[in-house]
Amino acid sequence: MKGKKETLLLLAATVVIIIITHFYTLLYTPASRVSGEGRAVTVEIPRGVSFRVIANNLEKEGLIKDSEGIVWAAYIRGAYKKMQAGEYEFSTSMTPIEILNSLISGKIKRYPVTIPEGFNIKDIAATLEKAGLAKKEEFMARASGKRFVKTHGFEGDSLEGYLFPDTYMFTKSMSLEEITGKMVQRFKDVYDGEFRRAAEEKGMTTKEVITLASIIEKETGSAGEMSAISAVFHNRLKKRIPLQSDPTVIYGLANFDGNLTKKHLVAKTPYNTYLKYGLPPTPIANPGRAAIFAALNPADEKYLYFVSKNDGTHYFSKTLEEHNRAVGIYQKNGFSLNRPQG
Repeated sequence: MKGKKETLLLLAATVVIIIITHFYTLLYTPASRVSGEGRAVTVEIPRGVSFRVIANNLEKEGLIKDSEGIVWAAYIRGAYKKMQAGEYEFSTSMTPIEILNSLISGKIKRYPVTIPEGFNIKDIAATLEKAGLAKKEEFMARASGKRFVKTHGFEGDSLEGYLFPDTYMFTKSMSLEEITGKMVQRFKDVYDGEFRRAAEEKGMTTKEVITLASIIEKETGSAGEMSAISAVFHNRLKKRIPLQSDPTVIYGLANFDGNLTKKHLVAKTPYNTYLKYGLPPTPIANPGRAAIFAALNPADEKYLYFVSKNDGTHYFSKTLEEHNRAVGIYQKNGFSLNRPQG
């Protein structure tokens, strides 16, 4: 009797060991048994799908040999409702338990997207579409509209100027609201505080600061001369001289082909600062930190004009006579595009 009992216990222990070994093998053996030969596989986890379906898909993609083990492990860990929807990138060299941990922790595949200083909404929309994160037209529609803009605390018909240039990590599961929200929040993180206090001290609204900063951003790629560019525009605003900024003119053109002509400079649009005094009605791009700083801190100079030196920098003048001489030197045709003409 005693021997029979010992035999049963031994048999039971053997069965337990076999089961444990079986599930250990299922959970800790990668689909690719040869080290270093893993194959990258991108998997989309839809919202609301059951883990059983997820496990079956992982097996179909060759990421796990058998869905049984990972389903069992998920059940034991109470992870059925912890899965985060989104796009994941796995490797066949990963063990099933590593894959499960990634799903539980929400290690969703993220795409780096860089928005350079001076990009406008159209540029941003094209960048997001190229990255496969949004349709250009849908992003344009979402980033526009007074009601939507107002929800972010701004005035105007679009978020132009308030989508801060930076490198973002987006996921394909993000909505357009989440994408624009991240950019706007980054703007607020940068602007609120020192910049906002400086604007209040100067009696400038946020819209005025960002509109001016956007023009400065488009006028020069040299951060070192942004304060001088800012001085020109501040001085012109004080003297009621039109800003005469070509980037504003270009922004107001429906179909600009890249060749700015005198005809464009007399086109009657709200953004033609050759014909209209003061700032344009909205920002014309999304300025970076340096341009915003320059808009609030113009150089202590009486400059009223600047002309391109064709090397990425500009020559600044205080009088029209000096400016015309500079135009003659730096612009062979005697007509300086992209610069205030006085």
